[in-house]
Amino acid sequence: MRKLAKKGNMNERIDVALYKFRSRMSSYPPGMCPLAMYRSFLQMSMNQSCGKCIPCRDGLVEVERLLESILNGDADMETLDKMRSMCHMIVETADCAVGVVAANMVLDSMEEFADEYESHIKSRRCVENVTQTVPCITLCPAHVDVPGYIALIKEGDYAGAIQMIRDKNPFPTACAMVCEHPCERKCRRSIIDEPINIRGLKKYAVDQVSAEQVDTPKRNVSTGKKIAIVGGGPAGLTAAYFLALMGHKAVVFEEHEKLGGMLRYGIPEYRLPKARLDEDIAAILKSGDIEVHCNTRIGKDIPFETLHSEYDAVFLGLGAQIGNRMPMENADCKNVIPAADFLQEVANGRPMDLTGKKVVLIGGGNVAMDAARTAVRLNAKTIHVFTRKRDDLTALPSEIEGAMQEGVRFQTLLSFLNIEADKETKDVCAVWLQPQIVGEYDNFGMVTTEHSSNYPYRFKCDVLILGVGQRSDTAAFEEAGVPTVRGRIHADETCMVEGMEGVFSGGDCVTGPSTAINAIAAGQVAAYNIDEYLGYHHKVHCKVSAPPAMPNKCVPTGRAEIEERDPFERKCDFLHVEVPMTAEEAFREADRCLRCDHYGCGSMEGGRYI
Repeated sequence: MRKLAKKGNMNERIDVALYKFRSRMSSYPPGMCPLAMYRSFLQMSMNQSCGKCIPCRDGLVEVERLLESILNGDADMETLDKMRSMCHMIVETADCAVGVVAANMVLDSMEEFADEYESHIKSRRCVENVTQTVPCITLCPAHVDVPGYIALIKEGDYAGAIQMIRDKNPFPTACAMVCEHPCERKCRRSIIDEPINIRGLKKYAVDQVSAEQVDTPKRNVSTGKKIAIVGGGPAGLTAAYFLALMGHKAVVFEEHEKLGGMLRYGIPEYRLPKARLDEDIAAILKSGDIEVHCNTRIGKDIPFETLHSEYDAVFLGLGAQIGNRMPMENADCKNVIPAADFLQEVANGRPMDLTGKKVVLIGGGNVAMDAARTAVRLNAKTIHVFTRKRDDLTALPSEIEGAMQEGVRFQTLLSFLNIEADKETKDVCAVWLQPQIVGEYDNFGMVTTEHSSNYPYRFKCDVLILGVGQRSDTAAFEEAGVPTVRGRIHADETCMVEGMEGVFSGGDCVTGPSTAINAIAAGQVAAYNIDEYLGYHHKVHCKVSAPPAMPNKCVPTGRAEIEERDPFERKCDFLHVEVPMTAEEAFREADRCLRCDHYGCGSMEGGRYI
């Protein structure tokens, strides 16, 4: 009994060690040499080998030795062929999954990173521009100096933090409320405990000082150039902001009554209070020569050809505001509505009366979660969310958890078959669902499904909301000759539209429905490339710099989360659900930052990311 107890304790200790090592794996920095990364994966697989079969026990060791020689620049192309043959032998002869999976992993790397293998063998180095960078800065689509503004928050300089955010992103308040914070994904603090709550700290800064009260950088002298910007959403306003600071005149055309795009008309009030959004917009409009024309639709009120001929450049920053419908019978019933349209109706003050009604929602993205939680606030009797796969629940985990807390019910492994309408009223009265079973994983690591042997079943409902994606309204631009591919404007990575002189585009109309920070990044890239196209090379200079880095504190410390109001209280209104951080929480969280811009793997110059 004593031996068994000791063995159990040892297993527990090993489990803890593996959990901590998993944290190190999850915090691999961007820009890491892929061959070095695969070598570390291979070494972990070698440690899993039981040692009973020679292909796994000795073969993986030999593969690791060959891979090390490639990394050290001591190999030739014959080494690569030998490693490939060794891996195939292990796949064919190993007794268990340890050897097979490890060898296949190396074979996959040889196919996926063939250029890296060739570069290490011929040039004895990584492919050009492959280098470790500051993870939070790299993974922020707008490349905001995250360690810099966290350090300013730690110093109590909230206005300085907002200015540093605005160096790349003119929507500090909106992003503090709704950003999906990809910057936290590879935070190196994960090696110690958990990622820094970057969005929470940003929110704390804008809660202390209104963004509208913080001065924007000084505007450059006027260039006399005029740029037409179609769309007053995050992409369009970001482009207008940077172009105005550079000295150009930005003329924004927005089809809605107010600016903001999907930030205003697609995100519910309880997540992003529109008064807070207006703080960002007011600061943007004060940054330079920006002229705004609302209730103006290009292609209807003003021909696109007029913009193209009368302005020095044009930026198309259309949002994806049209909700998709399914091509099936009864999809046009009046109580069948796309999630994007449903949210826009609420934002425009025309909400559906859902009192006492059973609502079904198809889809699992962030827009679907917004629609489900909005339906709760419109007094729906029940809200059921159905998805085909668990992988289809792509919304932020916090959004899914919030919806569950508010009473939304979820069920996966159900395929949506068709809509049943009442013969007299022609309104939807039920949906038909087919149970699914899981199958193999595809090449992207997503599980596949197939029909179960269980029969389809009928589920009654009064309203059906379709959270199955959105699209941009590009018809007028297609007629004017703007090239599109499957309803998306065809633009390159510099945001220049293929084959159209002086026309640029970015955001959802190019990439498809995406996040606000991705649209902001596109607007920033477009602004700088429009400036280059016009013959300039302006720089927007940040007024502040990051404070000196203090020694790291590597003591494991809990992460400060953004708390929310009680679910039974918040589901009854549209007031903001999040509770502000306290000063103690914010300072302690800021103190957890490891300042990778100074101590870590990235390089900084003059406070700006290279």
